[in-house]
Amino acid sequence: MTGVVVSKASKSFGNRWLFSDLDINVSAGQLTAITGPSGSGKSTLLNCIGLLDKLDRGQILVGGRDISRLSAERQRKFRRDIVGYMFQDYALVENATVQENLEIALVAKGRSMVRSADFDGALERVGLPRRQREPVYQLSGGEQQRVALARLILKAPSVVIADEPTGALDSENEQMVLNELERIASEGASVLIATHSSTVANACSEIISLE
Repeated sequence: MTGVVVSKASKSFGNRWLFSDLDINVSAGQLTAITGPSGSGKSTLLNCIGLLDKLDRGQILVGGRDISRLSAERQRKFRRDIVGYMFQDYALVENATVQENLEIALVAKGRSMVRSADFDGALERVGLPRRQREPVYQLSGGEQQRVALARLILKAPSVVIADEPTGALDSENEQMVLNELERIASEGASVLIATHSSTVANACSEIISLE
């Protein structure tokens, strides 16, 4: 199981510190909410943990390894093999089919992974059975987020970075996303969720507030 430890982390934006000397310990197997007002650094913190951005100071340990010191090639492999991302805007290819979007999560690991993946099972799990051939642009926002969630299920990452994953969803779809993130966590992942939703925050084992 892969935990996440953030130690003495600081990040600035222009002449303003988003956060300074921040310490976080995220256990594997649980949901952790990152809360705070807009501009407090929630997304930036998640991006640093997911190696989409860099800290100014501090360390990020994943499974005991300091990922901030990885080479460019090892960072690429970390993003490919360890981290799963889930965003409010879904990050799907709208002109591609549901199936093609799901394959994106696995193709970097090799065609054998694509051939052996249980696409039907992942879509069934998020309430979209037999929808593989539909183009994404024909789906509702809630359905697109379900596809993004199915893609996450297929990748089975050790660390999940979810940035406002329910921000554009109704209460039913919000609960569905929460249920699946809880299930992913129960399978051993560390799940970090930046959110403004009290429903999401209250469902998490721990709440870290960036004020």
